[in-house]
Amino acid sequence: MRKININRFLLLTLTAFIFSANSAFAYPWINDLKTLFISNKAVIYTINIRSFGAVDKNNNDIIEPWLGDTPGTFINAQKRLDEIVELGANTIYLLPVTKVGKLKALGTSGSLYAMDSFNELNPQLDDKNDSKSVFAEAKSFIQAAHKKKLRVIIDMPSCGSYDMSLEKPDLFIKDKHGNTVYPADWTDVRLFKTVNSDGSLNKELLSNYKKFADMALALGADGIRADVAAIKPYEFWKEFISYVRKSDPQFLFIAEASTSWDNPAKDYVTYTSVEDLLKAGFDGYYGDWGNFGKITKAKDFHKLVAADKKITDKFDGQKTTMATFATHDQQSPMLIGGENYWDMVLWLTATLPLNSYFLDGFPTGDTYIYKYENQKAAKTFTDDDQYFVHRGKIDIFNAAKRPDGGKKELKTKYLTALKFKYWAKNLLIDGKYVPLNTGNQSVFAYARTNGADAVVVIGNLDNKNNIETSIYIPKLKATSFVSPMKMGEPPETKNGRLLVKLQPGEIQVFMLSKVPVK
Repeated sequence: MRKININRFLLLTLTAFIFSANSAFAYPWINDLKTLFISNKAVIYTINIRSFGAVDKNNNDIIEPWLGDTPGTFINAQKRLDEIVELGANTIYLLPVTKVGKLKALGTSGSLYAMDSFNELNPQLDDKNDSKSVFAEAKSFIQAAHKKKLRVIIDMPSCGSYDMSLEKPDLFIKDKHGNTVYPADWTDVRLFKTVNSDGSLNKELLSNYKKFADMALALGADGIRADVAAIKPYEFWKEFISYVRKSDPQFLFIAEASTSWDNPAKDYVTYTSVEDLLKAGFDGYYGDWGNFGKITKAKDFHKLVAADKKITDKFDGQKTTMATFATHDQQSPMLIGGENYWDMVLWLTATLPLNSYFLDGFPTGDTYIYKYENQKAAKTFTDDDQYFVHRGKIDIFNAAKRPDGGKKELKTKYLTALKFKYWAKNLLIDGKYVPLNTGNQSVFAYARTNGADAVVVIGNLDNKNNIETSIYIPKLKATSFVSPMKMGEPPETKNGRLLVKLQPGEIQVFMLSKVPVK
């Protein structure tokens, strides 16, 4: 077998970063995010404005302005946009930026998802040294992002704060005792009433959500990620999305929804299926990739891909999903399975037929373990004086430092994978997905192919044992060009088979030249 390394040289010497569309350009800005997303070309980078531009001067992980720390704002976040470009993203996803509640709160700054206003931005994100309003600052942030060809998605919370439920009780569901309801263990929010007792839509709630949309459009945002979209009915989303699309046909809608999730508010609301959400106008959804850590067999891995493909095919390629291996709702891959698991998540995100998604801190391997975790706070913005956190998850409850695992070697690996995604876009974005048989239930393999060339990805789902196995590729010969992109021990070829040796949890990636895979 002949092995070449020219691709590795090419990857490491690319100076024009991942998506050439990220170069500066002139106004006016024209939103193309819907088209970008349904083509699986979005590389989404998620940030929390409250922490992204923050400066933790005393290195205790929490931002304490009264001790000289700098809180995160739209202004100082704007100064770090080049870092997002350098990380290969073409889309920024902002965790919620609306005003948050202070009562029955979790954490000292209030949960980002405890929305206290539909159309007021969080005053915590205002730069006190800037004369502009927080709205003007947010708009300038989005304009600055657009100048770097970065699209911007804003997260839209699904529930209201307890404070809001006291001020606007008619917007909320009540139990048989007349109390407002919180779903599952979301104790800091209350459940909106989307449907009246006669089955009609709650037009007052819909009108308020339209205010959120008006704000997002006025800011210049390019899309919305709808938090827990399935707890609102088809009719609600149909009218809401149609309302927004009249102003911007390219405005993207992503539903936080999966075909396997349970209803967190099952005693109070119906649960809208993924297909109905897509029929209502959503362009994408989460899929089941958040459950990847529980997958131990190759057949179950391929079922996840097949489930996404089935839905995409049903909607004639106009609906798709994004990588959700490591969102703000999940523990850090480094905490779950260490570097091998992080590596597998990275390369799956780069090579599967979906939109790439990365959370701030992922490229440097942050574990999201904070020094202040669950300690008593000196000062608080809410009625909670404890630094409440979800262990191993990015902090959405307190004014935390910007995520950064500090592992420069991981960042180098991250950049290599993203450069490869761009370099091999003919295969990884436009190519077909072909599942491959490994003969071992713990090892998955697939090819991304578009003609005579192919990218082959092989992963060991067994986190304890080394595995030797083979992948059958009929046209593979001993003289075929096999270029390793990400690997441990070099593979061998024999009788149309690619022979590999995998360490526990290892993923390997190869380029095959002029070897058709069907």
